[in-house]
Amino acid sequence: MLHIKSVKYLTDYKIWVAFDDGTNGEVDLKDSLIGPVFEPLIDTTEFSKVTIDPELETIVWPNGADLAPEFVKELHNNQFKKDSLKRAY
Repeated sequence: MLHIKSVKYLTDYKIWVAFDDGTNGEVDLKDSLIGPVFEPLIDTTEFSKVTIDPELETIVWPNGADLAPEFVKELHNNQFKKDSLKRAY
């Protein structure tokens, strides 16, 4: 089972995450904040309060919003591939 070991707010809707499988990097969550629980996070001041739930080992916000580690990892992988392709051309 995948877990997130650390998270750091960067800017806008971007965070830096480290997974327990050794993977780490930047993830942009701008297009992933969909639904009522994520509405307060449109305010970047609220979004920046991201932290780790020590029991679930995933990212959470004070309003109760959270994202599964697998979802965050998939976003990371997809965004990393896009960035790599951009640099290749």
